[in-house]
Amino acid sequence: MADKPAIPARVARSMRADLPTVAERTVATIVVEVPSYADAFGGEMGLAITNAVELALAGFLELATARGGADAGTPIQPALQAAYALGRGEARSGRSMDALLAAYRVGARVAWRDMAAAAVAAGLDPSALARFAELVFAYIDQLSASSVAGHSDELATSGRVRQRYLERLAQRLVAGASVPELEAAAERADWALPRTLTAVLLPESTARGVRALLDARTLQLVEEAPEDDAGRAVLLVPDADGDGRRPLLRSLAGRAAVVGPPRPWWQAAASYERALRAVRLGLDADADGPLDTDTRLAELVLRADGEALADLRARLLAPLAELPAGARAKLTETLRCWLLHHGRRDQVAAELFVHPQTVRYRMTQLRQLYGDRLDDPRTVLELTVALGLP
Repeated sequence: MADKPAIPARVARSMRADLPTVAERTVATIVVEVPSYADAFGGEMGLAITNAVELALAGFLELATARGGADAGTPIQPALQAAYALGRGEARSGRSMDALLAAYRVGARVAWRDMAAAAVAAGLDPSALARFAELVFAYIDQLSASSVAGHSDELATSGRVRQRYLERLAQRLVAGASVPELEAAAERADWALPRTLTAVLLPESTARGVRALLDARTLQLVEEAPEDDAGRAVLLVPDADGDGRRPLLRSLAGRAAVVGPPRPWWQAAASYERALRAVRLGLDADADGPLDTDTRLAELVLRADGEALADLRARLLAPLAELPAGARAKLTETLRCWLLHHGRRDQVAAELFVHPQTVRYRMTQLRQLYGDRLDDPRTVLELTVALGLP
């Protein structure tokens, strides 16, 4: 008896003739009871769903009439493949897994009711109905599992595709692509345009944790970093300007990050270049937070051409060149403080931890060395630039 089919062939023949009607009633009930499917059965997708229901029912009869095939684990490949394709199509249509499983529950109930009635009417022994029910619902479980797998695979695939589009968008942004090209890339990636973007450079090891704290639209550059910036990730953070900049800086505390200026989103390359320049010029991060390039603009300007700055210093400090090293260092620092404090002797003395009379004595020496040049606005400007950095 082990190879006896669940449904005799004569019963299956009668049921098979009724399959189109059963499929139609199943689909109609799903439309009524599962709101997500109210508009699903028009066009190609509707035809695909209806065909999948008919194929599933036919596959069940094949399983139920096979000798030795009354085992619910026997694979019916065409029906399973159709269920898998249905799951992928439903994901593409934007319907959730819950909606899909609800449709299966409704479909299983309607199909069981109609097929059971047809089977009994065709002469199926009522005592076999329990086995018949077991087979129906085990088969539905296989189909729904296959559809769930298709749904999940489609979401994973579409997620990977979108991620690639987002990565390409980030690459185009830092490369300074044209606005039309950037808008097209943003549309392909389904990326909502922000007002501004702010570039953040930070170690790759901390990038993932930081992204979880930032705007979901944050982009990450995944192409190989410049040789002198290896090991750093590049994030482009939306709308971190104005009041939004302080929360960004707080989220980056202790992460060795470098933060560029906010720029209109299509000018993100300028923010990236500023942050990268700060790294290349060797600027250090603040003690309690990231390196905020907006607070280090003077240093960025002064260090932009290191060779020119060195030449300027050498020329302007030439009057001190013949002094002993100790005296030269003291007078250089005094001159720097005098320039930065606009000649306020008490403030200069306080910064240097010396008596105001000492400042007066040193400035007398400097005036002897420089003469009237210390009263020349251009010389004062050049000295301020040359000595402006510690």
